[in-house]
Amino acid sequence: MPLKDAESGDVGLLSLPPPPISSSPPRVLIIGAGSRGYAYANAIKSSSSGIVTAVAEPDVYKRDEFARTMILGGESLPTDGTIFSDWRDFITYEADRRARLLAGELGVTPGVDAVFVCVLDEMHREVVMALTKLGGLHIMCEKPLATSLQDCIDLYEALRCNKNEKGEQMVFSIGHVLRYSPHNIALRKLLLEDRVIGDVLSVVHTEPVGWWHFTHSYVRGNWRRESTTAPSLLTKSCHDIDVLMWLLCSPASCARQDNDPPHLPSTVSSTGSLQYFRKGRKPTSAGNATNCLSCPVEDSCKYSAKRIYLGSELVGLGTGNKNWPVSIVVPDIESYGQDENAKQAVLSALAENYDTNAPDAEIAKRNWFGRCVYECDNDVCDEQVVSITWDDDPRLASSPKSQDDAPLSDAMRGRGSKTATFHMVAQTERVCERYTNLYGVDGEIYADSATIRVHDFRTGRTVTHHPRREGIGHGGGDIGLTRQFILAVDKVKNHEWATERAQKELVACTLEEVIRSHAMVFCAEDARRGKKVVDWKEWWSNEVEGKLGERGPS
Repeated sequence: MPLKDAESGDVGLLSLPPPPISSSPPRVLIIGAGSRGYAYANAIKSSSSGIVTAVAEPDVYKRDEFARTMILGGESLPTDGTIFSDWRDFITYEADRRARLLAGELGVTPGVDAVFVCVLDEMHREVVMALTKLGGLHIMCEKPLATSLQDCIDLYEALRCNKNEKGEQMVFSIGHVLRYSPHNIALRKLLLEDRVIGDVLSVVHTEPVGWWHFTHSYVRGNWRRESTTAPSLLTKSCHDIDVLMWLLCSPASCARQDNDPPHLPSTVSSTGSLQYFRKGRKPTSAGNATNCLSCPVEDSCKYSAKRIYLGSELVGLGTGNKNWPVSIVVPDIESYGQDENAKQAVLSALAENYDTNAPDAEIAKRNWFGRCVYECDNDVCDEQVVSITWDDDPRLASSPKSQDDAPLSDAMRGRGSKTATFHMVAQTERVCERYTNLYGVDGEIYADSATIRVHDFRTGRTVTHHPRREGIGHGGGDIGLTRQFILAVDKVKNHEWATERAQKELVACTLEEVIRSHAMVFCAEDARRGKKVVDWKEWWSNEVEGKLGERGPS
């Protein structure tokens, strides 16, 4: 009989104190004052050793609010190098600032040490490329790195050339925040270091996007069209694919990567499509209506924009919420004060619509949050499954025995054949509350957003771990990523660390891992469109290594 469940680990929300502040704390520029820019800025202020000293944002309201709340504090006027209406203005300013400094000018305002790139996905390539050409800045880019494989390859090469005055490659981080949540860090330790279920045989990981959340972002919102952004597997789930690669491919210790090569996949396949959010699924009772505000069945439709953005049961104004997603519909919603004024502002935005005569280019360039979900111009998958396999890949054993001195072949340890399945699904009650089943030779694990349940076949014992939660952003991943990146910058700036050491020990993710996990997404898309099983190593050789200026990561 299995033993009674045991409890283990910390419970509840716990914010760790920020690291000690250095005499010259890292100075940070945020490019893009949207929801992600705010999330990282808040994490910098609350949980890191850095300070936000500058913002670049074209929207006047967003820029001024960000500057007021994140930079200026009680000061009424910005100082030199604080506020930029365009990221290009910063590039020009910084080049001139460095020239004045080089010329020996006194009183030159200190520059920033690091930049958080939080603009639209399709802008990442241009912004990051410009920053690398300027050179000498540590960069954190929101995920995904870029929206095409070639752009990712180009940025990989550019980031390798982004060096400081010592000739060292600057620290880089990608917004794969799931790596940095206390929950996932604990899961990886249990799996790879403690080996609580032995060698992994298979993993099934699910991202439940949420039935209304998917309509907000991927039917009506920014990421609805591949032609303007990218496939939903990239824009929504690239960090889920990254987590699978992190758990099953990357070495247990990032600092040991030179001596511990990754266990590379063998095959990739994928199925998926736009199953539901299309005109053929539209209820006949809705007639010819293309906007919720003029629809005869709006009051009974679960996808009603009024219900989602104004109602009191989900995340609308009726709940008292003026943050995401309401603030995406009306960016300056806070400025409307009284609830009735705010309601009218949202209704006005939801009433905006287009007809059959509207040019496609005009439709594509903006969002339509009051549009009927069955009449939108969306084309990204709302359901997708990705399967990845690994073959046996033994290496020379460093130690022939386990801790209990029983014979053990380390050559196959963690490098045996295994399978990972990822499922992205729109129609769920859960909103981005991921869950994972992991099956090993000695046990199995069920992990959700709060707990990790480990069952040991050998003892019959089940232990449930409750990793601490730190913040609500991706289970603490926003805070964790920010803390580690800023700490890496601080160590390089103030404590004489080499950037390579800071990258490996603190960011704990290399450029090679970044390009590999992004490439996996594009490989899966090739498999899906071609309805085929792709040989990973051959695909990598042709599509990535073959397109690098020099031999790329192995």
